[in-house]
This record gives sequence, structure tokens and C-alpha cells, in this order.
Amino acid sequence: MFTPTATMLTRFFAFLLPLMMAFWASAVQADGLSALETFLRQTQQGQTPFTQTVTAPRKDGEPAPRARVSRGSFEFQRPDRFRFVYTHPFEQTIVADGQSLWFYDVDLNQVTVSAQQAVLAQTPAALIAASPDLRALREAFDLRNGPDADGLVWVVATPRQREGTLQSIQLGFHQGQLVVLDILDSFGQRSVMQFEAMDTQVRFAPGHFRFDPPAGADVIRQ
Repeated sequence: MFTPTATMLTRFFAFLLPLMMAFWASAVQADGLSALETFLRQTQQGQTPFTQTVTAPRKDGEPAPRARVSRGSFEFQRPDRFRFVYTHPFEQTIVADGQSLWFYDVDLNQVTVSAQQAVLAQTPAALIAASPDLRALREAFDLRNGPDADGLVWVVATPRQREGTLQSIQLGFHQGQLVVLDILDSFGQRSVMQFEAMDTQVRFAPGHFRFDPPAGADVIRQ
């Protein structure tokens, strides 16, 4: 009768354990919707630099349009609070305080403010800062799994309200963290936001997501 030795068992488990870990990791993040649900449930706030690349659709007979690259920082806190601060090449700030969405153009010294709920489906960041309840998010977006690509699992989100210019959003996840937002509007313009490592332990002071228009700024309410 064959009896495995301790050395043989050690080698067997040393071989088997990495396979089990790889299988467990793939099972945990089996698809994009699972990754999104885990992200919404486990990540309550975050802060990260980002790079945004915008490309216009190519017209027949014309050279490909030059991509426009912007950089800045992104912060969010559930529920429904976020802040984009663009620092290059132009300074702009977008803030959602839970009630209103503020857009501040530094060069124009102009602030545009809208009711946040009214523009929810037109705001890609709403997918990140939404309530942990995936059912609430489905009221604004049709959500489905996209094909795995570039080492990421993907979710495709389509606004249920089609009056706006937002056509679709793709969210790419790696090991439970959001790393890419790929946004397509109804004019065929594509905007890809790539996030660096996200600090999910950051603590925001009370009122951090409040926006006060600068003195002398022209405020437009929509």
C-alpha cells in the first residue's frame, strides 16, 4: 500500500495552494457586476489622481483628431458626494454636495449649479459615489457585464434617461478597485479616465464637499 511521505505532501500542497488562490481570486471577481457591487459595498470614500484623455470621432477623409489630455484629482464619499479638481491644462472644479452639482471654470470665473438629482444619469461620477445598494443605481442606469479586456473586468452602464448627451459608461476593475472610466457621448466623443492607486482610508473633514462660489464669480443656476 502506497503511503505519501510528509515531504511529498508538503510539495503537493505547495503546488496546489497557488492554484487554489488563483481560482479563489478569479471567483471573487468573476465578473464586472460583482466587482462593482463589492466596490460600492466596501469602499466608502476615496482619493486618487487621474488622467483624462478625450478623443473626438474621426470624420471620413480627415486625419484622426488629436487627443486632449487633462490631469487632476478625484475624491468621493458615499452617498452622492464627489469632487473633481482639474489642474492641467485648465483649472476647473466639479463638486457634488448631495443636493447640488457645481461646475466652476476658473478662467471664466463662472459657476454653473444644477439640482444633482436632475442630472444624475448624466454624471459618470454618480456611478462611483452612489449608494451601496446596487438596486438604487439600476434605477438610473441599465447595468450589464462587459467582456474582460486589458486585464480588467468591465461593467457597461447605459443611462435610462436618454435625453442627455451621455450614451454609455464602461467601468474597469482590477482586484476590486476601479481603475478606468470609459465614457462615450451621443456625439461619438470618447473620454477615458485612468485612476492611480486609490487611497480608501482618507478621512474628509465635515463640509469638505461643500462648494462656496468665489467672490465676484458669475453664478448660473439651471
